Formats: sequence, structure tokens, C-alpha cells
Amino acid sequence: MGLIPLKPGLDYPNTYRNFVEMFPDDAACSAYLVKLRWPEGFVCPSCKIKAEPWQASRGRLACQFCRHQASVKAGTIFDKTRTPLTTWFEAAWHVSTAKNGLSAKTLERTLGTKYRVAWTMLQRFRVAMVDAERKQLFGNVEVDETFIGGTKQGGKRGRGTAKNIVVIAVEIMEPKGFGRIRMRHIPDASGASLIPFVCDVIAPGSVVHTDGWSGYNGLAAHKFTREITVQSSSGDPAHVSMPGVHRISSLIKRWILGTHQGSVVPEHLQSYLEEFTFRFNRRTSRSRGLVFRRLLERAVATKPVTEDDVTKGYNWA
Repeated sequence: MGLIPLKPGLDYPNTYRNFVEMFPDDAACSAYLVKLRWPEGFVCPSCKIKAEPWQASRGRLACQFCRHQASVKAGTIFDKTRTPLTTWFEAAWHVSTAKNGLSAKTLERTLGTKYRVAWTMLQRFRVAMVDAERKQLFGNVEVDETFIGGTKQGGKRGRGTAKNIVVIAVEIMEPKGFGRIRMRHIPDASGASLIPFVCDVIAPGSVVHTDGWSGYNGLAAHKFTREITVQSSSGDPAHVSMPGVHRISSLIKRWILGTHQGSVVPEHLQSYLEEFTFRFNRRTSRSRGLVFRRLLERAVATKPVTEDDVTKGYNWA
């Protein structure tokens, strides 16, 4: 059987067989990254002049005017990596097209690399999944906390628990359905942690649905309209009174327990939350291959991330 051809107008693979055909070697991968990094044409990082570059040795691009030689990997998450681009692309394909993602152990077996290499690649991709200029949520937004991790029985419950506290924001669509989400691992459920999260991820003027927790009392001062549902007096279970947050909470816990066997330490929890957010917000994409392209676009737009940056937990501040 021959390879399945790309649909007219597509510049990304729509099947794994297309992927293998498009990226047989590092040169093909590098050429693709050049298109993603400079979609309007090569711009010299040194003199900032836009012009067709010369092809220098070792795959470098040389500016016609200042003779500066640039690497498409420099200044991206691929900067100074010794792992072949074909391996990076293979990882990006599996990470973006697998329905529930992959654990580092599964990626290790899939790529045939060492575990540390697979783990570090995943952590770098998770950093790249976050667009610093992504738009804030707006409209009707549910906000509440959930608790992730910990198997010890007894102890405090609710907001006083020793488990990891994650605050979730979900756009509620009309007449039904959910829009985009945001999540953050916070140290506690005080207003000092909750209010900055809401201000960061939700556009002013939005209607914020919360429970009666006092940590949200300062929302009005930041131009939000707060709607309160006190679950103990509403008579409705959590999945009825706060359906969006309840659904996302269930999905993220199931994903961590299933794909990652529950082995997520607090230092890296935010990275996993960002990957889940990236996947959920692209769940309606018409093509997994398009998600692959979006991930590589983010990879070349993200500044270098070293192994030291992610080993003890990436600094998301």
C-alpha cells in the first residue's frame, strides 16, 4: 500500500504514515521548524533584516547582509539538545496525538531512549504548551478548588487538607457545554491565592460562579460579578450546582491515575496541569495532526528550557 497523501492545503501530517514520509531525517525536521519559526520569511536574529538566507554548514542559516549564522534550534526548547530532531518530532507526534497522552515510561519504550531523556523531553514540551499571551476566560466562569494526591487516611478534610490544592476555572457555555479551562496548583485556599488566580485567568466584567467560601469575597473589587451557590443550602449535589468544575476535577484525577499511575509529585504538578489544559482546550480540533503542528509552533516560540530548569519543578511564576 502507498502512503496516504496529504489533503490539499495541509502543511501538517494527518496520519502517522504521512508523518514518517514528511520527516525522514533531521534536515526535513529542521526545514519544517524554519517555516514555523519564520512563517513570513527568515529574519536575521542579529541585524533583524528579512531576507532569504544562505545555507551554511551544519544546517545553519547565514544572513546575506551581516553574515551572522543562525540555527533554527537556538533560542527554542531544542537549543543545545544532543537528541536528534527526528526523535523530538516522534515524541511530539505521540504526545499530541495519543488521546490521553503518554507517561515518560511509555515514551521511553516508544522512542527507544533512556528514561531521563524521555522525561526531560516531556517536561520541556509541557512548558512549551503554555502560551504567555493566551486570552483570558470570559463570560460565565465557574471557579472552585479540588484536591489531588495523597493516600493517607484520616487527618483534615476539605480546604484544610494536606493534599495538593488545585483551583479550576471553567467557561460555561449556553445553552450547554464547557469552553476553555485554566488550573493552578496553589499553596492554600486563602484569598491571597485565589484572587490573583481569578485576576490572571479571567477577563474583568465576567460573571464568576463560586461557592460561599470567604476566599472569594474580594472579587467585586476587581470588576467581577460574583454569583454564589452555597451547596449545603442549595440541596443540589456538587455535580449539579457546579457541573463544570466537578467534571474537570474528575477528568484530571482520572488522567493522573490512569496515564501516570498517580505518580505526580507536588513539585511537578503544575506541569501536568498545563498539559491537561493544552489537551482539553484543543479537544474539538478537527485533526490530531493540527495539534502536533500547534505544539511545534509553541516549541519554537518558547525560550530555552534546560534540564536544571525542570529537574526540581519548573518555576511557573
